[in-house]
Amino acid sequence: MKKRSWFLVVLFPLVVVGISLRADAVSPSPVPEERAEKAAKGIREKGELVCLFQSGTEDVKKTINVHDVIVVFREGPKHDLREVGKVKVLSYAGDDYIKGVVMEGEVQSGDIAKKGDVAGLVISSEDKCR
Repeated sequence: MKKRSWFLVVLFPLVVVGISLRADAVSPSPVPEERAEKAAKGIREKGELVCLFQSGTEDVKKTINVHDVIVVFREGPKHDLREVGKVKVLSYAGDDYIKGVVMEGEVQSGDIAKKGDVAGLVISSEDKCR
């Protein structure tokens, strides 16, 4: 009987600690929190609308057409451009803005959308594209 009770005294705390450690290994999904954090930083993901600022010149309007897919780049610390996503052009908004939707990757304010020799700057102000 003493051996059994001693066994339970030693085994019970180990089992309780093991169960609690295992429960901590599974946490709630961070997806809603990540989305809120990314939105606060101006990061747009697939399916979200973006607004591009462009010069409004004729060469831009000739090169970038509605339904075109434009590659988006981000400038690195050494001023090198790396591809971060793609945006599909939905419409022109006024003379200086393009409304688009993210097709791939993550796009944020300050990124550069390029097609050929023309480019547009991703901005955070969506009210400009309405």
